[in-house]
Amino acid sequence: MAEKLHLMVVGAHCGDGEIQAGAIAYKYAKAGHKVTFLHLTAGEKGNPPHISVEDYRKQKIEEAERAAAVLGGKSITLDYNDAELKEDDETVTTVAKLFRQLKPNVVITHWENSMHPDHARCPKIVQAAWLKAALPGFEIDGLPPHSLTRMFHSENWEDMEGYEPDIFVDVSEEFNTYLEALSQYWFIMNSSDFRYYDYYKALGTMRGCLTRTNYAQTLKFPIGANKRKGATIPGFDL
Repeated sequence: MAEKLHLMVVGAHCGDGEIQAGAIAYKYAKAGHKVTFLHLTAGEKGNPPHISVEDYRKQKIEEAERAAAVLGGKSITLDYNDAELKEDDETVTTVAKLFRQLKPNVVITHWENSMHPDHARCPKIVQAAWLKAALPGFEIDGLPPHSLTRMFHSENWEDMEGYEPDIFVDVSEEFNTYLEALSQYWFIMNSSDFRYYDYYKALGTMRGCLTRTNYAQTLKFPIGANKRKGATIPGFDL
């Protein structure tokens, strides 16, 4: 590998990025690339009856750190409130500052059509932060400008309206580790509202069937982007 690149997975809540693109992230981490999971909120308001919202926030941050470690990456959780995420200048500037500090090359985030308002706002925040981080006219704590190379959307059961995959990444060798990472989250293993673990195991199987591999995860180009369909991230080939 000629150059070590930085893949960042940005989710609205702890757990979103991992379930959507955790196996892809691990594939690139194994190849020597840097991987960061950025969570805009902890997703703390889905707390079970036996634990307070604040205690569940702490628990989810700890779960995110364990999951990221399994997948060969690092976890960062911002201090915004679950179900109250705003697409405002303060939030955009916070993410833009992280882009300048951490210098990701490729970002994977939610698809823009979602039943969850936080999910729908997340890719808009990412796109606005990309622009703000890249333009030298924006002064952010004296940090030099930095532009992403590409942004992609990933697959989440709450974000499926209009989601048609462009890229199928073979994650057959990474899938068991991906499932181990998912198991770090209480809600994935114990939710009474949705069978997260079963769904994402089945989704990986189904996407693998379509691409003639055991397991696969998918990505989608942003609307209007210059598409190049394939089995790897363009500009981020293994």
